[in-house]
Amino acid sequence: MFIQSEIILGFQQVIEPMNLLYCFFGVLMGTLVGVLPGIGPTATISLLLPLALIASPLQGIVMLAGIYYGAMYGGSTTSILVNIPGEAASVVTCLDGYAMARQGRAGPALGMAAIGSFIGGTLSLVGLMLLAVPLSKVALGFGPAEYFGLLCIGLLLVLYLSHGSFSKGLTIAVIGLLLGCIGTDETSGKVRFAFGIPELYDGLDVVPMVVGLFGISEVLINLGSRDKRVTVKTSVKNLLPNLEDWKRSAFPILRGSALGFFIGLIPGGGTVLSSFISYALEKKISKHPEEFGKGAIEGVAGPETANNASVGASFIPLFGLGIPSNVVMAILLASLTIHGVTPGPNFIEKNQTFFWAIVASMYIGNIMLLILNLPLVGIWVKILKIPYRLLFPWILLFCMVGAYTVNSRVSDVLTAITFGIFGYLLKKLDYESAPLALGFVLGPMFELSFRQTMSISGGSLGFFLERPVALVAFTLSAVVLISTFFNGIKKIREQVLDDPNSS
Repeated sequence: MFIQSEIILGFQQVIEPMNLLYCFFGVLMGTLVGVLPGIGPTATISLLLPLALIASPLQGIVMLAGIYYGAMYGGSTTSILVNIPGEAASVVTCLDGYAMARQGRAGPALGMAAIGSFIGGTLSLVGLMLLAVPLSKVALGFGPAEYFGLLCIGLLLVLYLSHGSFSKGLTIAVIGLLLGCIGTDETSGKVRFAFGIPELYDGLDVVPMVVGLFGISEVLINLGSRDKRVTVKTSVKNLLPNLEDWKRSAFPILRGSALGFFIGLIPGGGTVLSSFISYALEKKISKHPEEFGKGAIEGVAGPETANNASVGASFIPLFGLGIPSNVVMAILLASLTIHGVTPGPNFIEKNQTFFWAIVASMYIGNIMLLILNLPLVGIWVKILKIPYRLLFPWILLFCMVGAYTVNSRVSDVLTAITFGIFGYLLKKLDYESAPLALGFVLGPMFELSFRQTMSISGGSLGFFLERPVALVAFTLSAVVLISTFFNGIKKIREQVLDDPNSS
């Protein structure tokens, strides 16, 4: 009864015209960046972060969240029609979605992807409503030692489950943690790592950093890419799946919803891992596994449902614990903090109307996406034909304007350019940029929780091991580090044994 009354109050807040406009703009931009290969939700959220900061806290978070789950919808369009994933979570959709398109069944593939995404996103919101409040109440008993342990295991899991090298990810994350320490120390009042530069006395601003790291660097990477976009030659018609398609997709959609939701709860799990595991599961339990990769609709329905279900789940640790589970959640955390809203155990209790309005906006956004993705497929196909040389000047312009408008400082533009070049070099050297942003956002939280624990314990590190939650977190962290170490040794050993020239 409590949830029912609160969600009604949330809908009353979000149906105000300006809130609906921001929601629509968010899901529209999310769909667009999902359709356009090479941009991605992280870069787009970074570009539009200044706009979110100008708006009210509710309007800003509604728009940024809409971009995130909207990109999951749009990513399937390019995977199915062009065989190029619009973003990473739609990689596996290429396998069977494009095969269906080549068989003249692009319509049912797109239709099932949209419907599965809607069902997965909606069911994950039900889980968000049921779990966020109890989790926040449990977290009220957490102290700084517990938070430090959870932050450690969260960051390590993100690095462990990412597709790149763990050692490289850890190196970049540590750099991010150090960058978060730049500026005036709130405890001692001393300036750290500023090197006499006045613009650094207040620390680096998150907006120009993420704009450069994900926006400008993506432009530089795409300018050097030689990939050409060629749309599928078949016409897109009959978007509604037939009865046989529904029979084959019903259980994959349900399994994808459950799987994606629980993987989304894990730091670092996210949309990519959930879609890959869903595809592997469906192929494993299928009576006709030989059809996968040749146009099996289950290979579209399951992964597309799973990646959208994981989006709603990723908001639970953010709102309930104040801990971001991926880089997008880290940017949303930074946006809320700038607005003076701090996610954590007290967040829902102190901001009930705000929280339930966000949940209500996601319901409305999912309906908007279903309407956008089915009838407007023809428009998305035409957008795919826009040459990138016409797009990148506008993207760069938005980057520069966005970096400048937050504080009206030229130094922020220089910061964005610097991090854009740095992000480009990271990608060229096969390093991920996401750990840097996560480390930067989490750095102050790491330091604060550690200092508070040391103050409570009188400087004793053993205090961490006296707290059950912190002890479990540190144990899991040790397991992750040890398993990574032995996996690295195993790979080196296999390379040595496979090399016939090795002595």
